[in-house]
Amino acid sequence: MIVKSEEQLQGLKACGRAVARAIREMGAALEPGITSKELDDLARRILDEEGAVSAPESVYKFPGATCISIEPVIAHGWADSQTVKPGDLVNIDVSASKDGYFTDAGATFIVPPVIPEKQTLVAAAKRARDDAIALARAGQSMQVIPKAFEKVAKAGGYTIIENLLGCHGVGSTLHDRPEIYAVPDRRDQRKLQEGMVIAVEPFLSTGATYAADGEREWELFTPGCLTAQFEHTIVIGKKGPIIVTL
Repeated sequence: MIVKSEEQLQGLKACGRAVARAIREMGAALEPGITSKELDDLARRILDEEGAVSAPESVYKFPGATCISIEPVIAHGWADSQTVKPGDLVNIDVSASKDGYFTDAGATFIVPPVIPEKQTLVAAAKRARDDAIALARAGQSMQVIPKAFEKVAKAGGYTIIENLLGCHGVGSTLHDRPEIYAVPDRRDQRKLQEGMVIAVEPFLSTGATYAADGEREWELFTPGCLTAQFEHTIVIGKKGPIIVTL
């Protein structure tokens, strides 16, 4: 999607606010003993209140309103009776549609007590996302995004999950062009365009470079390694990136 009007931008922001609220309130509700189903039910109520619809359910028939990944799951976990334990890494990924616009965002939380190894990983993953977004400007190479991921990962001694996209188009659909791999590719000569709507999402790990399928459909793992993800939907604006999932 290329945003060409203020109406489109405001439509994306309205959907983005619903997604951001769901993530914020789900994160605040995290505590030992809560089930992923309870968290998913909370998100569904919030999206309903905001006039938004779960994108994974509506587009892919995903078995939940949101993706709730409790370690060792790193992505695409779905809600059931599993309970959250003290110290767990929990990734919450929410995507939704509202009035024809789609937005996508995610965050990784640590259920207290906070373990320093997990805290530094989570901070690095968030920094990788934010640093990449800060560089995402019209006319710049799309490769500024994976290069930013790589710089943060190397500085912290982390690896990047290479078989998951680091960026994808969004806006008029849930997943669209452009698709940008999470590791730099010198052959990629594409440029970011003004108005382009993209979701930026690095996955940083303590050693894994590949996400493997689990026994349950959809779920992904990095066996023996911790992994964290953060994501925002942004619009490439005239004066810099506009984050719509706030």
